[in-house]
Amino acid sequence: MCGIAGIINYNHAEDMQGTLCRMIGLIRHRGPDASGIFISPNAGLAHARLSIIDLSGGDQPIHNEDRSVWIVFNGEIFNYPELREDLVARGHRFYTQTDTEVLVHLYEEHGSEMFNDLNGQFAFALWDQKKEALLLGRDRVGIRPLFYYQNNGRLVFGSEVKALFADPTIPRKLDSQTLSDIFTCWTPVGSSTPFGDIYQVPPGHYARFSKKGFRTHRYWKLSFNSQSDEYPSERPLLEWTEELNHLLRDAARIRLRADVPVGAYLSGGLDSTYTSALVKRNFNNLLRTFSVSFTDSRFDETPFQEIAVNALETEHRDIRCAEKDIGEAFPQVIWHTEVPVLRTAPAPLYHLSKLVRENNFKVVLTGEGADEIFAGYNIFKEDRVRRFWARNPDSRMRPMLLERLYPYVFAQQNGKAKAFLEGFFRKSLSETNSPVYSHLLRWQNTAHLRGFFSDDLQKETGTQEEFFDRFVSTLPADFMSWHPLSRAQFTEINLFLSNYLLSSQGDRMAMANAVEGRYPFLDHRVVEFATRVPPCYRMNGLKEKFILKQAARGLIPAEVIDRPKQPYRAPISKCFFGNQPVDYVEDLLSESAIKRSGYFDNKKVSRLVMKCRKKEGQILSERENMAMVGILSTQLLDHQFIQNFPTHPIQEPDDVKIFGKGQEAGKLGR
Repeated sequence: MCGIAGIINYNHAEDMQGTLCRMIGLIRHRGPDASGIFISPNAGLAHARLSIIDLSGGDQPIHNEDRSVWIVFNGEIFNYPELREDLVARGHRFYTQTDTEVLVHLYEEHGSEMFNDLNGQFAFALWDQKKEALLLGRDRVGIRPLFYYQNNGRLVFGSEVKALFADPTIPRKLDSQTLSDIFTCWTPVGSSTPFGDIYQVPPGHYARFSKKGFRTHRYWKLSFNSQSDEYPSERPLLEWTEELNHLLRDAARIRLRADVPVGAYLSGGLDSTYTSALVKRNFNNLLRTFSVSFTDSRFDETPFQEIAVNALETEHRDIRCAEKDIGEAFPQVIWHTEVPVLRTAPAPLYHLSKLVRENNFKVVLTGEGADEIFAGYNIFKEDRVRRFWARNPDSRMRPMLLERLYPYVFAQQNGKAKAFLEGFFRKSLSETNSPVYSHLLRWQNTAHLRGFFSDDLQKETGTQEEFFDRFVSTLPADFMSWHPLSRAQFTEINLFLSNYLLSSQGDRMAMANAVEGRYPFLDHRVVEFATRVPPCYRMNGLKEKFILKQAARGLIPAEVIDRPKQPYRAPISKCFFGNQPVDYVEDLLSESAIKRSGYFDNKKVSRLVMKCRKKEGQILSERENMAMVGILSTQLLDHQFIQNFPTHPIQEPDDVKIFGKGQEAGKLGR
C-alpha cells in the first residue's frame, strides 16, 4: 500500500519537482519505505512506497519496455501472478516481480478494458506518453482513495486531499453542501468531498484526462436486479453455503500474497473471527491477531475476543483504549480522515493500527464489508419490522418486535424508554413506497443536527427533502423492482461503505500508521455472489447474516456465531469533557472560535458545551453526542486544513528517485 500524487498540465511548461516532493512529503505516512518521481513536459507522477511485494526491486514509478507508459500505484492486485503468466506468454518482458508492473502491460494489451481483469483494491495513475493522456482508476467498491482538482487544462491528483493542498494554487475551503450532507447521512455523497472543487474518482470508475478534457467512466456497478423474490425456487441452502465458503476461502488465500507477514484484526465478532479461522485452518498456522478493547464496559468485547483467540490459538496482541486516549488522538484522527465525523469510532482504530505497526506488521486482514453485503446491521431489521408494522399501524403487538432489535431498552423495564422507542420508529411509518424507506427515519433524525448550523450556512444548503430527492435521482432505473432488503443494502453500500467505513475507519486509520488492510468479504466475486443470494438467506426473519452464520458453523465457536449483535462503537462526549478536559476542545469550541469559522450557531454550541461540562445530572442524548463530535471535527478540519495548513511537509522524503524524459535522472536528497 502506498501514496500517489501527480500533476498534468497541458497549458504550459511547469516546474513540478518541488511541488511533487511536497505532495508525497505530506502523505509520507502512507509509504515510508521509498519515494520516486517521474517528470515529462506535461506530466509529473509521484509515489511514496510501503513495500509489500518485491521489497528490493519494486520502487515506483514503474514503466513498460520502451518507457512510454508510466504508473504510480496504491494498493494490491491479488490475482497478479495469473495475469503476469498470461502477459509473459503474450511476449511482455518484466523487470520487477511486482503487481504494479502487471498493470502497465495489461494496459498495453487492453487499454481501459483492463479493469475487468483485476481482482484487487487499488487506485492508480497511468501516463501514456505517446497519447499524452492520463488514466486514473479506482477499485470496484472504493477501498483505496483517489482525489483530484482540475482547472483549465491542469489536473492535480493524490491519495489524500492534503497532497493536493501542497500545491498553493489550489483554493482551500469547506464545501457547504457536503457539510450539510454529512450532517444528514454521515458521509459525503457521490464524488463530492468536504472541500470545495476537490472531487474523488467514484468506486468502480476510471477517468481519462487528455487535451480533450476530463471524463469519468463506470466499469462496474452493484446490482441486486437478479433477486426480487424472497424465497429461492430451486437451489438449497447447503449449495449456497458451500459456494460462499469456497469463495471466501479463495478470497482469503489470495489476500495472503505478500513478501511480508500478514496478520489479522480480531474483534471477537463473527466476521473477523471467520476470516481469521479461514487463514488459520487453511493457510497459516502462525497467524498473529490484533484487537482493541475499551475501559468502558458498554463498548468492550474482550470476552468474545478471548473466546476467538483461544479457539483459533493465534498469537494475539491487544490495546486497551480509554476515553482519554480517544480525546487526545482526535486531532490526528481528523488530520487523516479529512472529513467531519459524527462518532469517535475511528480513533480506537487509529490506536489499533499503531499497535500493529509497533509489532512490525504492515498487512492485516479485516472483516469489513460483511455487514453490508450479508445484511448485518439493525437498520435492515428496522426496515423489515416497520414494513410489517405499517400493514397494521394500530397493532399493539407488532411494535413489540422492536424488543428483538433493542433488548437492552426493554430489559430496563423503563416505560418511558419503550414509549420513546415506539414513537421514534412510528415516524413516517406509512411511507413504504419511498425508495429510501429503510434510511428515511435515520436521515430525518440526523438532519436535526443541521439545527446547529449558522444562519449563513443554513441559507447556503438545500433542505432535507432536497437531499432525499438528489439521492433518489442517482438510483438505478429498476431499483423499485428489487426486494426491499436489497434496496436497503444498496443504499447502505452506496452511501456508507466507501465514503465512511472504508475511508474514515478503514484506509485512513490504517495508513496513518503505514498499515495495509485487506478485506476478503469485499472481493468482488463475494460481493457479486451476495447480490444473488435469496433475501431470506441473507436475513432470515430477523436473523442477520443468516447464510454467513451457517457457513461458519463448525469452523468457529458457536458462542461467537450466536452472540448478540454489537455494532462497533466507541465512547463519545466524556472523551472531551472528562475529569481532565482536553485543551484544544476548549479552544476550538470557544465563542470566538465558533464565530470566526462561521459554520455553527454560537449560542446553540455554547449551550451544548455547557451541558457536556456538567459532571452530574444531565446525560447527553445520542443526537447531542453526534452533534458534539460533528461540530468539533468540523472545527478541527477548518483549523488544520483551512486556517493553518502546513507550508512544508510534516515528513520530508529522505531520498527521492527522480526520472525524467523517459530516463532515470538520479536521486534527490534532502
